[in-house]
Amino acid sequence: MTATTKAHLEAKAKTARQALDAWVREIVSWHFDPATGCPFWLDYAKGLTWDPRREIQGYDDLGRLGPFQDEWLRGGPVRRWIPRGLSGKPVYIFETGGSTGVPKSRISIDDFRTDYEAFSGTLPHEFFPPGADWLMVGPTGPRRLRLAVEHLAQYRGGICFMVDLDPRWVIKLIKMGELDMAERYKQHVVEQGLTLLRAHENIQCLFTTPKLLVAICEKVSLKRMGIKGVFCGGTEMTPQFHRFAVEELLDGVYFAPTYGNTLMGLAVHKPRVPEDNFAIIYYPPSPRAMIEVVDPDHPERVVGHGETGRVRLTTLTKEFFMPRFLERDEAEREAPCDLYPWDGVRNVRPFSRFQAKVVEGVY
Repeated sequence: MTATTKAHLEAKAKTARQALDAWVREIVSWHFDPATGCPFWLDYAKGLTWDPRREIQGYDDLGRLGPFQDEWLRGGPVRRWIPRGLSGKPVYIFETGGSTGVPKSRISIDDFRTDYEAFSGTLPHEFFPPGADWLMVGPTGPRRLRLAVEHLAQYRGGICFMVDLDPRWVIKLIKMGELDMAERYKQHVVEQGLTLLRAHENIQCLFTTPKLLVAICEKVSLKRMGIKGVFCGGTEMTPQFHRFAVEELLDGVYFAPTYGNTLMGLAVHKPRVPEDNFAIIYYPPSPRAMIEVVDPDHPERVVGHGETGRVRLTTLTKEFFMPRFLERDEAEREAPCDLYPWDGVRNVRPFSRFQAKVVEGVY
């Protein structure tokens, strides 16, 4: 990197950080104002000896609120998360996959639309043509993806065809040792997807998970079926799978790997360049969400660029405020780039220190 390029990137990073700090002040002011805040944060503030609206002046100050606790989102009442400033609007409940214990629940009103409209801008029209229809073969039910991918298709002028899929049933089958039945269920889902592909010639875009993508491609050539772009996300996304998908599986069909979850929204992939060697590199949608990589033993400390640590997530929207939540993932901290001048993550994977094996099923 030349001195000029470095100075340019540093200037962009400084501007992005100023925008983030300003957004933090706005979000904290909203969630801790009795007129607009949600009951959870208003109650939380009663236990503080200081006013977050006055003393949190930037992103780094969020540490004063302490870490966001996992159990706060497990169970109810969920209405404690609805901001008074948004009362009266239709509320959705989105749940995490439910692979470990009681699912976490998050309220949503328009965030999923906002997030996926922003993501739409990263998809090349050549491979995700405006007006093209989509097929969504992935987790449905109470999961955000079900509505989010459909909105993405609609936002781009298309119609989204859906296959009904319950990943919790797959996880239960695997835990019971019913591997043959789990495989039969996966094939049942794949067959439904292929039936839709064959029946509707305008389906040119696909969302699915890595395991389901492999199962589909074992039966047909997506390129010959008319698919031009594949948007893919899931816990099985690795550099090895990325290379396999691009070089062997998809035969020239565009591959857009993503990292997202119910609590954050959607992180976008860095455009693929040879020097990254198929690493899966994501950047969060700043300032609406930020991802950091922290020392597992001292989670208040962010690790250096290129170092490994636990993923810490902060969500900053008027619908949902979640500061400094420790995810069940680990990754390497990725340096800012010209397109996304803030920290990203490389090669996200399940946190290695967890003793319990997480069953991922069809993801």
